[in-house]
Amino acid sequence: MVSRMFRIETEVDRERRDLLRARLLETNTAASPVLRALRGTPREREVPLHVWALDDSGELAGGAVCHTWADWLHVTYLWVDGRHRGTGLGGRILATAERIALAERGCVAARLETWDFQAPEFYKKQGYEVVSVIPDYPPGVTEYTLTKNLG
Repeated sequence: MVSRMFRIETEVDRERRDLLRARLLETNTAASPVLRALRGTPREREVPLHVWALDDSGELAGGAVCHTWADWLHVTYLWVDGRHRGTGLGGRILATAERIALAERGCVAARLETWDFQAPEFYKKQGYEVVSVIPDYPPGVTEYTLTKNLG
């Protein structure tokens, strides 16, 4: 066996990060017929989808920051001001994002992550199913990944 010497570095380097990402993308595209079929299509790009709820005075009452990619809606953040929780506003915001993702972007499913102290039960009530549970991420907290079929 040939032994090789490598210098390991740990600094943040955006140029190397971008090069690594490009090379990983090339490797994944070569290995996956599904990803290969995505290349060069509109479905390949992450497209932002934001939904905002404003109260009577124009203040932010809640919202969702999402994106669509490869026929999926990814809900990155969903938040409702404490004064408006329990009113159905969160469900309306989420339903709006899902409707746009399905009707305007052809998404077939949605995914999101949430912690045990946040809203797993809320998402289950909206039709999401738990597909992954990671205990102690971060320590003392459980993270859930949930998905929903939009079709």
